Amino acid sequence: MVPLDETYDGSFPFAPHTFDGHGFVQHFVDEGPRDAEPIVCLHGEPTWGYLYRHMIGPLAENNRVVVPDHMGFGKSETPQDREYTLRAHTENLSSLIEHLELTDITFVGQDWGGPIATAYTVRHPERVKRIVFANTLAGYGRVDPASVTPMSESRWFAWIGGGLESGRTEDVLLNLGSTVLSVMKIIGFTNSAAVDDTWIRAYSDPFPDRESAIGGLEFPLDAYLGRIRDYVAEGAVGVSDLCAKPAILLEGMEDGAIPPDRAIADFCALWPDAPVVEMPGVGHFCQEDAPDVLVDNIRRFLHANP
Repeated sequence: MVPLDETYDGSFPFAPHTFDGHGFVQHFVDEGPRDAEPIVCLHGEPTWGYLYRHMIGPLAENNRVVVPDHMGFGKSETPQDREYTLRAHTENLSSLIEHLELTDITFVGQDWGGPIATAYTVRHPERVKRIVFANTLAGYGRVDPASVTPMSESRWFAWIGGGLESGRTEDVLLNLGSTVLSVMKIIGFTNSAAVDDTWIRAYSDPFPDRESAIGGLEFPLDAYLGRIRDYVAEGAVGVSDLCAKPAILLEGMEDGAIPPDRAIADFCALWPDAPVVEMPGVGHFCQEDAPDVLVDNIRRFLHANP
């Protein structure tokens, strides 16, 4: 858990806020006018709100920007007696949103942020206005398996599965304090020019020991082992409400986790007339690689869908 007052040499200058109504201390950023429509930015594996540091300021000029750190990541606590599942992370988010009394939400979800935003929306459509997907899946699109790259050919999924029996996957992911850059490169981090000592500290500090990295291990296992299926299936009743929301996909085409053709096909099956922005040379962590492109497209998307 990163100290709440840590700014990483001023690169993350946002005032910390906390909420403990769901049994652990969750950190979140809350910037911009409180009476403006909220943009809720959701990170994934193995990052935290720091991922959005270049986007928070520009988006907060006209919107309230809320960026939570999921349980077990960033400045949030890592309880050892909780389940780290899609269900748990979504329920945590629901408690935070209710606490902040947010409505007319625009979600920005990348990596696991996409399934979490989707799981929340199908259960609470009345609070959500728009969704921005970025290198992620909603997961409800009906796609011909023969027409897209199978997840088994994903560099990330192949790496996870290839090390389960030997224990390599667990050893690496429970030592993210030392391995986080290597793990992000497997997943699809391309902007090596951004990496300096401050960057390394920011992404390594949340994981000082094996106990602190449990979230980083359980996120990919939740998907690889199929533990998310029942919870996703439960939400299928809300898919029509989901598809009624304006949506956009911003897709870095050098993704090593989710094959871009699969992400695009999943999105287009749900929103056949919605915009898809392909970003050549941009990897899975598109907020690191092309934050200005994301901000510009999010602004245009908001303007086009008032």
